[in-house]
Amino acid sequence: MLKKYGRTFHLPQSPGATSDDKIMSDVGALVAADEVIFTEKMDGENTTIHSDGCHPRSIDARYHSSRDWMKAFAAGISPQLAEDERIVGEYLFARHSIAYSELPTYFLGFAWIKRDVVQPWDATLSRFADLNIAPVPVLYRGLFSEDAVSDVISDLDLSSQEGFVVRVTTAFADKDMPTHLAKYVREGHVQSETHWMSAELVKNGLL
Repeated sequence: MLKKYGRTFHLPQSPGATSDDKIMSDVGALVAADEVIFTEKMDGENTTIHSDGCHPRSIDARYHSSRDWMKAFAAGISPQLAEDERIVGEYLFARHSIAYSELPTYFLGFAWIKRDVVQPWDATLSRFADLNIAPVPVLYRGLFSEDAVSDVISDLDLSSQEGFVVRVTTAFADKDMPTHLAKYVREGHVQSETHWMSAELVKNGLL
């Protein structure tokens, strides 16, 4: 069965939140965690690989030529996945608001979900290694605090980075995403009034 990846809430201090977005009201689960991981929020298309193929976050999405690469890549991964297993990541073939010139590949994974549980970060990296999937870049690993958030924000280059995602490194049910995972997005992130699917296709660059 196809399953949509859950919505990621914004941290309270995220300047990129719009009226349509959800804001995390309580960061208590992040503060209480023994460890969290901050990863770069990549500017692409949220995509899930499952045992029968792949789909963007909007499961009923129409055909777009930029997705051909993703379908071919998923075809090599899907036979290795169990029916209750999903790999979620950012698909970066088409340029959106940020132009990437040195990507390691066009799909960067950030979650391994098994039986509706988001798996621990270290186990996720091991599964990615098994499947030859590159992970999103890590920005910080340690305790969650206002200082840690401020340090990560200050290290961002907001001309070339969208923001970050922070999550606990332990496993959690995907229904608990609103409390165990959050994002920070730069102000005015979307720079064009034309949606990328309606604009001319421009490929991002690889290393």
